[in-house]
Amino acid sequence: MDTLEAEGSVEAKSRARNRIPYIGLGFISIFLFVVIFGQWVAPYDYDYWDMANITQPPVWLEGGSWEHILGTDPLGRDVLSRIIHGSRYSLAIALSCIAVYGTIGIILGLISGFLGGNVDMGIMRLCDLWMGLPPIITAILVVSVMGPSSLAIIVYIGLSGWPGYTRIVRGETMSLAQNDFIRLARVAGCSKFRIITSHIFPNIVNTLTILITLDIGGLIILTATLSFLGLGTQPPSPDWGLMMNEGRQYITYAWWLIVFPGVAIMFAVLGFNLVGDWLRDVLDPKQKLR
Repeated sequence: MDTLEAEGSVEAKSRARNRIPYIGLGFISIFLFVVIFGQWVAPYDYDYWDMANITQPPVWLEGGSWEHILGTDPLGRDVLSRIIHGSRYSLAIALSCIAVYGTIGIILGLISGFLGGNVDMGIMRLCDLWMGLPPIITAILVVSVMGPSSLAIIVYIGLSGWPGYTRIVRGETMSLAQNDFIRLARVAGCSKFRIITSHIFPNIVNTLTILITLDIGGLIILTATLSFLGLGTQPPSPDWGLMMNEGRQYITYAWWLIVFPGVAIMFAVLGFNLVGDWLRDVLDPKQKLR
């Protein structure tokens, strides 16, 4: 039986590697290229006003110009430049959110899964309590205290997202703690801190890689949604959600103000989701067998 499972795991991993998500990798490559080199690629600064060309349509429509390929907004700001600069905001906020709640969730999950007993029960009850809080109430509370800003988004998501990581890391830790190499480490006199950091944590890196890759796409949507609702970044920031909020009142005659930021969000999220699913199959072949 073990031999069959091993062969199945190898076969599943081989199939996953053979179906590399070139489309997803392509979207991510373009996204990262724009993030890294956007300052030099963008035709204009994100807050540059060209009042002689307000609400100019894209280049392929009547009245369009190659000076503003994707058109301009009511202040004459270049839509393409704002989308390029906005990619840096989206990724920076997403990674900052993951850094906050990921750190909290991983630490609590490792402690809960390894120590067990009353410590485990206390952390899990705290998770249950935290997950029971209405997200919109938490968001309004944070924004009312800090004011609408990128920092408010990071604090809100950081405070609300850690229970998911805690539960997943706890389960992985409890499973690993039953293995022989952990028992041998205890017999050898290794401290609990050393066992957690040197023996357990390295073995959950694959799981964390999958989670982070999948979370980036979801966080791009979430941060754009909060900015669209006015709870996140404020003008003149080129945040994609804020761009859609500013353009919605002009959608009847300047549709490009809301469509192009939405398309940018779609491609970025699709790329991370495709690559995340592929990584899950490659790094965790048991999921493929199930």
